[in-house]
Amino acid sequence: MKLAVFDFDSTLVDAETIEVLAQNYGVGQAVENATELAMAGKADFYTSLLSRASLLKGMDAMWAEEICQNLPLHLGALEVVQGLHALGYKVVCLSGGFKWATGYFKEKLGLDADFSNTLHVRDGFLTGQVSGPLMRGDSKAEILASLQSLLKPKHTLAIGDGANDIGMFKLADLSVAFNAKEITKKAASVVAQTLDLREILECLK
Repeated sequence: MKLAVFDFDSTLVDAETIEVLAQNYGVGQAVENATELAMAGKADFYTSLLSRASLLKGMDAMWAEEICQNLPLHLGALEVVQGLHALGYKVVCLSGGFKWATGYFKEKLGLDADFSNTLHVRDGFLTGQVSGPLMRGDSKAEILASLQSLLKPKHTLAIGDGANDIGMFKLADLSVAFNAKEITKKAASVVAQTLDLREILECLK
């Protein structure tokens, strides 16, 4: 058995979920600025996530969930998951984003598992609070290490774009920087040259 771990935002989907939610809610610029700093490794991920989620307080939860389920996939997303399955990989998504998005696309893409965070809701509206297993910059590495210990894969592939993906790159046999920030490109085994996820299958040949 082999293991492939994908980041979600800006990797499997061509969007940052929290930015799309914020743009729809009218707080886009503030959230976008904070996201950019966090993904470039210039701000603490945990603090940044809490502050960005707080800006969504009062947003209608059903509206937010609908937005999460209508994010645009990157070209080749379905094909890369199917191709990896054909090569004997379990395919997992690790995201600092939200279950409304990752859970939906897990089913749509046929992923084996998804790990992400939850936006809190009270009386049908977002409270501005968030919790879950991927709140910190090193959370992805921790979960990947647990999966490796449990599954004992003979090969691990990691794909991501942001600074919080570098920890899982260090645990992978092959790491691919896709649509990535400069700091992430420097940490990867391979830098994808296109925005077509099928390029990852070429890296495995």
